[in-house]
Amino acid sequence: MDKLIVPDEVITNKIYFIRNMKVMLDRDLAELYNVETKRINEQVKRNAAKFPEHFMFQLTEKEYQNLRSHVATSSWGGNRRLPYAFSEHGILQLANVLSSEKATQMSIKIIEVFVSLREMLNDNLSVKLEIEAIKKKLANHDKNIELVFNYLDELLDKHENKTERTKIGYKN
Repeated sequence: MDKLIVPDEVITNKIYFIRNMKVMLDRDLAELYNVETKRINEQVKRNAAKFPEHFMFQLTEKEYQNLRSHVATSSWGGNRRLPYAFSEHGILQLANVLSSEKATQMSIKIIEVFVSLREMLNDNLSVKLEIEAIKKKLANHDKNIELVFNYLDELLDKHENKTERTKIGYKN
């Protein structure tokens, strides 16, 4: 089994966030699997029960136009139909129905990229939470320092505006 030499960045650049899911489009998967997009679509139609909505869905016209406007590339070509988007689970299922060695190897590589993206997002989230905790502490420190200066100002005012008390008791 020869190892695929596809940089993670190539795969990462083909992952989109649509309908609150990280997905890859059929044409990008076809390119990575080295098959035609119509072959992927044929296999999906033949195995429709294996691809529920959270595994695969077809983009709406609005989603497709929005995606095209955000991806500055001319390789979209003249599609006659709206592309299908595959989630991480759908990509695995697609490798099973395509049943080629290349598709299996590439799916493993794609899933590894999905996992590393998830880990990176989790790391970023924990860093953001730590930063927020530090910001809260700093805000509290700022308030406490302001209070200390206010008390010092009051003490200085009292000391400067000190009136002489009348003394009682024994006089010299």
